Amino acid sequence: MSRRIITSVNSQDLHPPDQGLLFGSPRERLEFYRREIQYETTILANRTDAFLAAQSFLVIAFISCMGNLNAKWGGQFTLIVPPFLALLGALSSLNAWPGIRAAYGIIDHWHFKQSQLLHSEPSVGLAYDDWPLFCEAESSHRGYRKSLMFSIRAPWLFLVFWVVLGSYCLFLQLDPAGT
Repeated sequence: MSRRIITSVNSQDLHPPDQGLLFGSPRERLEFYRREIQYETTILANRTDAFLAAQSFLVIAFISCMGNLNAKWGGQFTLIVPPFLALLGALSSLNAWPGIRAAYGIIDHWHFKQSQLLHSEPSVGLAYDDWPLFCEAESSHRGYRKSLMFSIRAPWLFLVFWVVLGSYCLFLQLDPAGT
């Protein structure tokens, strides 16, 4: 047998009163979009900075390992550690891609909403035409996408870099000619 708790419910409890509009004017909405774009761009920049710092550490470690000239264990060390670092760099690049891509997608979303607002509310667009970064020419899709291309391409460039470098170091170590 199930137990029930009986309470009194009136319709006002089910439908709370309206909180009012989130934005009082189109200008406030545009300012909100701009703040969100700035926030997400900062997140993307931080992710790119962390990725590049990790990659630079791996490059330095890789170069140091390849320069090992120890007669006893240098050959075996150079055969194992640099390819492992190259694999780690490639996996790091693949792991960084989803976070960077997600931040780019969110920035793209907020730019789309900003563009729609500027088209639907011509008065807002005209009010900001004299201000840099607020008119349609400065906030076009092509403009901001070009500025984000470095962050988008960095993981793929490093992935190719690590595959080529790892293959080359294996070729040098396993070359039957011994050159």
